[in-house]
Amino acid sequence: ICAALIESDVNIVLVKQLRENVRSVIDFDEMAAGLNKRRMIMMAVFKELVKLLDPGVKAYQPVKGKTNVIMFVGLQGIGKTTTCTKMAYYYMRKGWKCALVCADTFRAGAFDQLKQNATKARIPFYGSYTESDPVVIASEGVEKFTKENFEVVIVDTSGRHKQESSLFEEMLAISAAVQPQQIVYVMDASIGQACEAQARAFKSKVDVGAIIVTKLDGHAKGGGALSAVAATKSPIIFIGTGEHIDEFEQFKVKPFISKLLGMGDIEGLIDKVNELKLDDNEELIEKLKHGEFTLRDMYEQLTNIMKMGPFNQILNMIPGFGAELSKCTSEAESMSRLKRMMTIMDSMSDSELDSREGAKLFSKQPTRIVRVARGAGVTQREVQELLSQYTKFAAVVKKMGGIKGLFKSGDLTKNVNPSQMAKLNQQMARMIDPRVL
Repeated sequence: ICAALIESDVNIVLVKQLRENVRSVIDFDEMAAGLNKRRMIMMAVFKELVKLLDPGVKAYQPVKGKTNVIMFVGLQGIGKTTTCTKMAYYYMRKGWKCALVCADTFRAGAFDQLKQNATKARIPFYGSYTESDPVVIASEGVEKFTKENFEVVIVDTSGRHKQESSLFEEMLAISAAVQPQQIVYVMDASIGQACEAQARAFKSKVDVGAIIVTKLDGHAKGGGALSAVAATKSPIIFIGTGEHIDEFEQFKVKPFISKLLGMGDIEGLIDKVNELKLDDNEELIEKLKHGEFTLRDMYEQLTNIMKMGPFNQILNMIPGFGAELSKCTSEAESMSRLKRMMTIMDSMSDSELDSREGAKLFSKQPTRIVRVARGAGVTQREVQELLSQYTKFAAVVKKMGGIKGLFKSGDLTKNVNPSQMAKLNQQMARMIDPRVL
């Protein structure tokens, strides 16, 4: 587990401290016989990581009906300007009156970028091509939007390539001029171990109240986020999971740790499915409630997975896939395997796809496997692998059907018993063979 954490860019000092904490919590000599030691260690590590990511400080919550000034700080090239727009868009969709102020006069094209992003998202903005003093621009922008009764005003500041003293002086001057209610430190998940030193440098100069982690799509593990929280004692409020304006979500500690440890994130997966608003969702959910799952359902769900965005990101939410994925496949490889599975199912007849017997039908009549393999241009073994994967999925669906409240709309954590959810996560991790994808 320690090796996995170091690989995920968690600071070595933190890993050492975590190992000592886990050792002090678990006493193998006094443990009752028959208890699963691996599971006990996993749960202890999980709890310690949750503790690490929870600095015990609540992040500032914007107040309706008054102007909330939020100032963004961070290094250059980490996606600060894009994140400003994402946050403004997030609040705008929730009914807040939002605006953006570009106080970045250092980088050529910074105002153009913010202007373009804001125009696309229909968010009011303020900046200047002639004024070179960022403090003046920030003050004027905040003053203008305060008079116009805007509720969330986000100030974008300059970034540098290194923690230069001039950057910190400028940050302090802007902070003193606009008096922000919250200073948000934007951090790039892909820079790994360097996170901690940078977060500490910013915290020592300005009062960082919260963190936003960007670029958590792709192969970034995000372990550096743990280090940044530990260094700044500030909570993470949002994470950026892609380059599009809506690929921005509120940070939830437990699902994040689950994915970091390769334990999956079923809650996130179900949220993703709900977001898709698929036409046949109702019918499928009805089937799932009764634990029914045919080969055609599997085909339709694989089609849906392809619509759900970065494939590896989705598979990381499925228990048992995360760890294997990091070792092997690229996005393109995963996609081609997925299409291969669908090609095999394309060679099946309607009666085979809709049969409730599923894989049993093929084991009773092996000639069907020969016919499907020939039709799809694959080996019989590949057809058998697909059928065994289907059997495992169907078993998971049966288990999901038995969990009350899993398919209700609303907050999953309120609907579902957490211990049942954890159990389902573990069962899925054991059942699903990541090599198939």
